[in-house]
Amino acid sequence: MLNRLFHLEERGTTPFREFRAGLTTFAAMAYILAVNPSILALTGMNKDALVTVTAITAAVATTLMALFTNYPIALAPGMGINAFFTFTICLGRGLPWNEALGMVFVNGIIFLSLSVSGVREKIIASIPLGLKIAVTCGVGLFIAFIGLKNGGVIVANPATFVGPGDFTAGPAALCLAGIVLTALLVSRRVPGAIVLGILAVTIAGLFTSNGAGGKVTDLSNGVFSLPHTAAPVFLKLTFNFLKSWKGFNTALPFIFTLLLVDMFDNIGTLIGVSKRAGLLDKEGRLPKAGRALLADSIATILSALCGTSTVVSYIESASGVEAGGRTGLTAITVALFMLLALFLTPLILAIPPCATAPALVIVGIFMMQSVVEIDMSDFHTAAPAVLTIFAIPLTFSIAQGIGIGLICSVLLSVGLGKSREVPPIGYAVATMFFLSFFRIWPFS
Repeated sequence: MLNRLFHLEERGTTPFREFRAGLTTFAAMAYILAVNPSILALTGMNKDALVTVTAITAAVATTLMALFTNYPIALAPGMGINAFFTFTICLGRGLPWNEALGMVFVNGIIFLSLSVSGVREKIIASIPLGLKIAVTCGVGLFIAFIGLKNGGVIVANPATFVGPGDFTAGPAALCLAGIVLTALLVSRRVPGAIVLGILAVTIAGLFTSNGAGGKVTDLSNGVFSLPHTAAPVFLKLTFNFLKSWKGFNTALPFIFTLLLVDMFDNIGTLIGVSKRAGLLDKEGRLPKAGRALLADSIATILSALCGTSTVVSYIESASGVEAGGRTGLTAITVALFMLLALFLTPLILAIPPCATAPALVIVGIFMMQSVVEIDMSDFHTAAPAVLTIFAIPLTFSIAQGIGIGLICSVLLSVGLGKSREVPPIGYAVATMFFLSFFRIWPFS
């Protein structure tokens, strides 16, 4: 039955491999169950309810992606977007979180209309192949950077922006050991290498000091807990900003920003993860892209209704792909673990960041291997591609990185007399990014 539903044999995989891949992806993104509620709670939202909503929206959205596309891609409330929701819309402009949820809903409706009309699929098609490969590499570099940061190997430095952490500290030392161990297991082609690396570091953390009088892996909160009610945030969105021109004018820049960041974060993740999974065709096109974007659009609407910021495709899905995930069964496994986490939250949260960090670093290395496919001898191709690779991690945004690379690609095409090679929608998207970067209305 599973083979008929998910075409396992056709994609050269097995149920156990898909389960293992789903566990890997879940382990790499489980942090969202703690981080998303902690960020959104600053707006006044109920934190306990947010834990439940985060898990449920992630499970439902991931299931939709699996059923619509049969891709091994997981979704959850997006990092970065939740910070924009909290610190820019609510705390920055003093707008209530109910109104911010209403803006997320409107954004979802716009998403849905663009997906049904095929506009979003055309946007993906308008991105040159070299730039798509660069997005894969940039996302890989981004993932590795996040992993090193989460593991304490890289820390903020006021003089040099970033610098090395304290390698003698327990978390950083375990992270470095985990990277070497996982790399060794991968090199020896050991099945489930990434999961084994996560488990090894988690177990080692039980016997390693965190420098604050405790252990890196803390099981003091137990294993089981009952889910909290979602009632305080469920269906609490409001639309007062639509009742007056002043309110609408205030909300418009936020809605456009949500639309821009969400759209291109998702497009970048879809391109990066699906290419690594071997799902892109020879022309660099993603089959079922329309269905993937439709699932994402519906998930955005559901996230607003349930009471959280926008749900997006997760770059950590790449860790499951490297563990062998090739079908929607991987995503279904992630969804099941998200629901299970409602009862095992203390155990899930006991997995320290330094245990999942090596997995992200190794996945980043895998994704960076695609850089050899970029034609570096053609500067028209190389310049936008390299800018994209640099910009994604350095701006800490997939969307911003794509925008910088796309603007460069369009301007070079025009300057070299190759303007006809750029489709009209390519010019439209580049213009939209330009207006956003320079804060020209409606992005001001």
